[in-house]
Amino acid sequence: MRLLLLWLSMTLLLFGSEASDIVKKVEDNLRGKDVYMKLEMVITSARHKRTVRIESWAEGKTKSFMKILYPPKDRGITFLKLDKQLWQYVPKIERIVKIPPSMMLQSWMGSDFTNDDMVKESSMVDDYDAEILEKTAETVTIAFTPKPDAAVVWGRIVSTIDRQTYTQMHDVFYDDFGSKVREMFYSDVKTFGTHHVPTVMRIKPLEKGKEKNETLVLLSDVVYDRGVSGSYFTKQALKRYSR
Repeated sequence: MRLLLLWLSMTLLLFGSEASDIVKKVEDNLRGKDVYMKLEMVITSARHKRTVRIESWAEGKTKSFMKILYPPKDRGITFLKLDKQLWQYVPKIERIVKIPPSMMLQSWMGSDFTNDDMVKESSMVDDYDAEILEKTAETVTIAFTPKPDAAVVWGRIVSTIDRQTYTQMHDVFYDDFGSKVREMFYSDVKTFGTHHVPTVMRIKPLEKGKEKNETLVLLSDVVYDRGVSGSYFTKQALKRYSR
């Protein structure tokens, strides 16, 4: 019996370690040292359909800067994320607003993404415990549960990952009560330097009343590890680069 318990304990430890290694590879592949992107977001709901075009710069997992390019009424709105803090600049009112952690689950620019999604406040490696649920030669499915002291917005995430490219294929997000809240689908993986990136992402909310909602993200330009100016990652940049 003791040998059986020891074997089971070692198996769990090995699977935990393997899951963590896979997740780190996914994050390293997605983030790189730094990355510049242009993307288009098509937001559909029962009442309307709109397109938002965005330019973004990021360094590691602690710094990111985003600028809205389109539509004209939102052009010049900027966002800055430093570590766990997020600011927004709105040209029409010429104000810099700090977005508190309590607003991380709120919609970003009217889409089905949250503030937390767009600034990637949480790290799968740092904030979640990972457990392999299923593994094949091509894919691995991992469940993520928050660490006790992690300031995250999801009660559980189940992610299916391509083991060849270390890119996400399908994510399911749960609230603290175990109910499914949304799904994300990733496709059209392309290679940029040494990084593999899904250039099409589709998010479907599962909450009642949002059955017709969908947000589609299309990446057009992606440049990794070319160096991003540190001038983007200051509060002064919010107004400076809004023009």
